[in-house]
Amino acid sequence: MGKGILTRLIGDRRGSMAIESAIVAPVLATLALGSFEVGSLVSRQHELQTAASEGESIALAAASGATLQVSTLEDILETSMGLEDDQVTVALRFRCNDEEELQTTVGSCDEDDLVSNYVRIDVSDTYTPVWTKFGVGEPVDLAAERMVQIS
Repeated sequence: MGKGILTRLIGDRRGSMAIESAIVAPVLATLALGSFEVGSLVSRQHELQTAASEGESIALAAASGATLQVSTLEDILETSMGLEDDQVTVALRFRCNDEEELQTTVGSCDEDDLVSNYVRIDVSDTYTPVWTKFGVGEPVDLAAERMVQIS
């Protein structure tokens, strides 16, 4: 009698679709969520790269005659990207003679040694994927940097 029940259960296909769905559905939902989050992460990195490029364009425009202060450029980038003061840094750099390392102050170069001026733009942000709420992974630090010669 026990063998007959086992044979009938093995041959019974009712409910198999529900069991398969219960196994596959969470895997598909996880893959969909992961794809969405990775897409959002890449999109935010692209936004930072675009902001840095726009800052570079503004700095070049200012170098060709328009007037622009470093603080104004920072404010423009912060406002356009919705970032805080500590996430955007715009700084002037100076090359003295043929030195490879750029100086942070113009006074670091002798008057006759100053060769060129640069603007360095650093933009950073932290993206927190939704899966961190479940204890998987951690927030991702994103950054973009541009250095543009203005003279």
